[in-house]
Amino acid sequence: MKEEIKKKAIRRLKIVEGQVRGLQKMIEEEKYCVDIITQTSAVKEALSGVQDLILENHLHTHVVD
Repeated sequence: MKEEIKKKAIRRLKIVEGQVRGLQKMIEEEKYCVDIITQTSAVKEALSGVQDLILENHLHTHVVD
């Protein structure tokens, strides 16, 4: 894996990890459902960004060859 992409992916996954912990806390504290749904959408977008990075790496390191 390209080092730059690896660093970006790990950074984004750490952000996702924090978001998921926040979601867990929101549910435990019985926060407003719409706020929880909004946060789950943010997590999905963040994971999509990680997926994009992994695909970019794959295209540059495997498909090119």
